[in-house]
Amino acid sequence: MLASLAVIPAAGAAAAATTYTAPNPRVRIDLNAGWRFVRADVSGAQASGFDDSGWTSVNTPHTWNAVDGADGGNNYYRGVGWYRRHYTVPSQLAGKRLYLQFAGVNQVADVWVNGTYLGQHKGGYSRFRFGVTGVLVPGGDNVIAVRVTNAGDTGIAPVSADYSFEGGIYRNVSLWALDNLHIRMEDYAGPGIYLRQSNVTAASATVAVTTKVWNDSTTTRSVVVRSVVADKSGNVVAEASGTPQVLAAATGSDVTQTVSIDRSRLWNGLADPYLYNASVEIHDVTAGADTITDVVTERLGLRSVAVDATTGFSLNGSRLGLHGVNLHQERAVKGWAVTDADHTQDFDLVRELGANAIRMAHYQHDQKDYELADERGLIVWAEIPLVNSVTDSTAFTAGTQNQLRELIRQNYNHPAIVFWGIGNELTDYNGTATNTLLASLAGIIASEDPDRLSTYAVRGEDPDDAQTGLHTQVAGFNKYYGWYYGSKDGDLGAWADNLHTHSPSRRIAVSEYGVGANTGQHALNPPKPAPGGSWHPEEYQSLFHEAAWKQLTQRPYIWGTFVWAMFDFASDGRNEGGQPGLNDKGPVTHDRLIRKDAFYWYEANWAGTPTLHITSRRWTQRTDAAAELKVYSNADTVTATLNGAALGTLSSGDHIFVWADVTLRPGQNTVAVTATINGSTYTDSVVWTLG
Repeated sequence: MLASLAVIPAAGAAAAATTYTAPNPRVRIDLNAGWRFVRADVSGAQASGFDDSGWTSVNTPHTWNAVDGADGGNNYYRGVGWYRRHYTVPSQLAGKRLYLQFAGVNQVADVWVNGTYLGQHKGGYSRFRFGVTGVLVPGGDNVIAVRVTNAGDTGIAPVSADYSFEGGIYRNVSLWALDNLHIRMEDYAGPGIYLRQSNVTAASATVAVTTKVWNDSTTTRSVVVRSVVADKSGNVVAEASGTPQVLAAATGSDVTQTVSIDRSRLWNGLADPYLYNASVEIHDVTAGADTITDVVTERLGLRSVAVDATTGFSLNGSRLGLHGVNLHQERAVKGWAVTDADHTQDFDLVRELGANAIRMAHYQHDQKDYELADERGLIVWAEIPLVNSVTDSTAFTAGTQNQLRELIRQNYNHPAIVFWGIGNELTDYNGTATNTLLASLAGIIASEDPDRLSTYAVRGEDPDDAQTGLHTQVAGFNKYYGWYYGSKDGDLGAWADNLHTHSPSRRIAVSEYGVGANTGQHALNPPKPAPGGSWHPEEYQSLFHEAAWKQLTQRPYIWGTFVWAMFDFASDGRNEGGQPGLNDKGPVTHDRLIRKDAFYWYEANWAGTPTLHITSRRWTQRTDAAAELKVYSNADTVTATLNGAALGTLSSGDHIFVWADVTLRPGQNTVAVTATINGSTYTDSVVWTLG
C-alpha cells in the first residue's frame, strides 16, 4: 500500500505568485453520434456481426419516451430498447487504459463491446464506467451494444413516483484513455480526488486533498503525488508534494495531502460564487524519470455552512434565507434527453426568478446542473430516487445504498451542494423496512461526508413526528395547504408554528409547496380548484403563492423553502388542468416559453432586477366589463391608465398593486402601467377585449 505523502507547503508570497496551467494527459472522446436504436428486445443484438441496418439512426442523449411519456393515459412504453454503434478507436491510444463512460441510462443497462459482456449498471441517474482495455481494440472497428430497460419490474429505486420514467441512453457517452499509472476511475465513477475543507474563514482555509492512486501496469512504480490550488487567474495559492513512494503492480491506495490557503476568497452564494481550481498530478519517477502520467482538476469553492433550529441557514457565518425551487430534468419534446444548452437555459430562468437555492428532485442530476449551481452560487439539495415505497429485499437495500454512494462520490467536490437527501414521501412512514433502510442511508452520509447535512422530505399528509423524518440532521416537509388539503390563507404558517413550538430543536424546511395552473384558463379571484379536475385557472396559482410566500418569509426558523416545481413536467398518469400527462405546478411552462404570473410574483420578491408585470395578461378575451388590474413590482409606486385615462398611482409594501374596480368598454381596452425603479422608468401594457 502507498503511504500518505509528506506535505511541502507553498513558499509564501513567492509561491503564490507562480502561475499554473494544469497539464491534461487524459484523452476524452465523445461517442454521442452514430448510434442505431430499436425499441424492442432483440435476441442476439450484442453480437458484433448482428445486422442492425433496419434500426433507427439516433444520437445520444436519447429517450424513447419524449412524446408518449407526456401525453397522458399512463401508457407510455416501459420495456427494453437496444443501442448499437461502430467505433474505430484511434491507433495512438494503444497501450492506454480505456474506459467507457455513460453519464446516465434509465433504468438498467447491460453493456457489451465486441460481443464481450462488460456488466450491468442498475440505477437510472448516476454516471457509470466500464474498463474496456483489451476489449476495445485501437485501430480497428469495434461494436458497442447496450440493452436498456425502464420496465416497472427492475426491483430498484424508485419503485414509483409522480413523474414519467423515461427510458434510454439519455445523457452523454464518452471514451476515456489514461496512462496505466493514474487516478482511479472505478471509485463509484467519481473523480478520484476528494477536497475536504475545514476551518474556512476569510483569513484562511484548510483543504485535505485525498487522491485515489492506482497502478494498472505490470511492474512496480515509484510515484509522487502533487496537489496544486490555483485561483481564477491561474496563480498558485497553495500546493503540496511528497517524496517518492513505491506502488506495486495492480494495486492502489489513498493519498491525503493537506494545504492551507491564506486570504481565502470565499464561495459566497449569489453574492460571489468564487471558484478555485484544485489539480492533482501523478508523477512517475521510476528509475529517476519524472513523467506526469495523470491529472485531475476539480473546482473548489471555500465556504462554511450551518443550520440553526431558530435562525435557519447560514453561509460563511451570515444568515441566508434559502428560497428556491424544485427542479426536474425533463422538458417538452425532448423529454429527458436534454443538452447542456437546455440545462443552461433552465438555470438562466431560475436565476431570473431570483431563487438562491435548488432542490434537485428526485434523483441525481446531470453533472452540468451541479456545475451551473457552483458557477451561479445556488445552494443545492441533492438526493437519491427513493420515492413512495421500498422493497424489503437485500438487493433493493444494496441498490439504494449504492445509488447514494454514487451520488456522494461523484459530486463530493461541488461547493453548491449542502444537503444530501435520502428519500421523498415514503408512504409507510412508520414501517420497519422503510425506516431500517433510511437509517442505513443516514449512516452512509455520516461516514462518506460528515461535513454536509443529511435531509429527507416528509409527505405532507404524514404526522410531523413520522419516523421517516427523524433519521436525518435536518428535514423538509412537502406541504400543499390550499391545494390538496386546507386553506392557502394561514394554514401553512399555523402548521409551521405548531411544529416549531412543540419541537423547537428540529431544523425544518418546506421542501415542496405549489398548485397547478393552465395559462389558457382564467378567472377573477377564483376559489380553490379541484386538484384533479380540468380547471386550473392561472389566477389561483398567483393567489396561492402570494399567500404562501407571505407566511414563509415571516418565519426565519424555516431554513429553506422550495416551490414545486420550477417547470411543468411530464407525469403521464396525470389528467388535470386540461393538460393530460403534465404536472402543471411550474411557474414556467413545459416548453419554457411562458413565464406564468406567479413567476413575476417571486421575481418581484426575490430578484434584484427591476420587475413590473401586469397579471392576467393572457386573459385577452373578456365577457364581463367588471375587471381588476393587478401588478407585481418591486417599485415603490406604480401609475396606471386605461385607454389613456388615469387610474391613479398606488404604493405598496408587499409588491402587489391592485386597482380593484376597473370597467372595460366594448372592444379593445389598453391597460398600461409605469414605474420608476432604481432611477429608471419602466412600462408594461396589455390589451383586453370585451365582447
